[in-house]
Amino acid sequence: MIPLLFMIMVLLALFSLSIGEIPLSIVELPGILLQTEGSLSQLVVVELRLPRTLLAIMIGSGLALCGAALQGLLRNPLASPELLGVSSCSAFGAVIALYFGLFSIHWLIMPLAGVIGGLLAVIVVLALARGGGSLILAGVAINALAGSLLALALYLAPSPFALNEMVLWLMGSLANRSLGDVYFVLPFMVIGWLLVLSSGRLLDAMTLGEETANSLGVAVDRQRLLLIVGVAMIVGSAVSVSGNIAFIGLVVPHIMRPLVAYQPAKLLPVSALAGAILLLAADIASRTIGSQPLQVGVITTLMGAPFFLWLVMKYRGGDQSW
Repeated sequence: MIPLLFMIMVLLALFSLSIGEIPLSIVELPGILLQTEGSLSQLVVVELRLPRTLLAIMIGSGLALCGAALQGLLRNPLASPELLGVSSCSAFGAVIALYFGLFSIHWLIMPLAGVIGGLLAVIVVLALARGGGSLILAGVAINALAGSLLALALYLAPSPFALNEMVLWLMGSLANRSLGDVYFVLPFMVIGWLLVLSSGRLLDAMTLGEETANSLGVAVDRQRLLLIVGVAMIVGSAVSVSGNIAFIGLVVPHIMRPLVAYQPAKLLPVSALAGAILLLAADIASRTIGSQPLQVGVITTLMGAPFFLWLVMKYRGGDQSW
């Protein structure tokens, strides 16, 4: 399954590089990328389309990976990266940079503010959940607070231009990103991927319950902390450059779980590849549907919201097959 998903991802990535106002043939792409003399086609591919495609792969795989890990850790079929408040706090950090115009000082300030917001969310959630408190309830509380602060920032926007920028950014988009954004996100993503992928044994053991996992020699508290920090790094860096792209982390693990016989450790890499495929497909659809480009966050929400409602109805009926 992994080689098949990888091939599909590569084909979608090549298609993503080929479409746009200047259409290119997939066969031409290797020659364009290897040109020594800069041409218009090479400029379009390298400066505009390549960062967008790479970010779609990185962010899609990261969000789906986090969703699969959180659903296994919390034993909650509705768990997603948004559950712990990381997405909303990362969004609030980036919106603050937009609100005060800090992004005009240096392009790194806005993504850095998003990562800091995500890490602060995890610290606060872990502090609230310490001593037996509910991690989910702590995440809900942080989500509510960050949502209120976001609404306040939008209401107090200093100008219509700033308001428009914040609203469009919050809808989620991969457009107008540069290789600098890719370079910034990459180290956070890699560290986060390593932390989350290393939690496979913990997730397998957690299917038997936390007490049983401890008796099997799994350091549950330590592994849980590392996993949540990994989720914060992935989601915080993703949201900081793309805005809120919802439902990738919720939908993908549910689609892939039956294909790996419901084994949490095997679900992680498969979900990562499928998440990259889904976000690449959504980004391609956002550029090809309609006369004007859509925000990719709108596409993922249109796909994910009905799926979320179906999940609610399914598990309300007592189906625990996940």
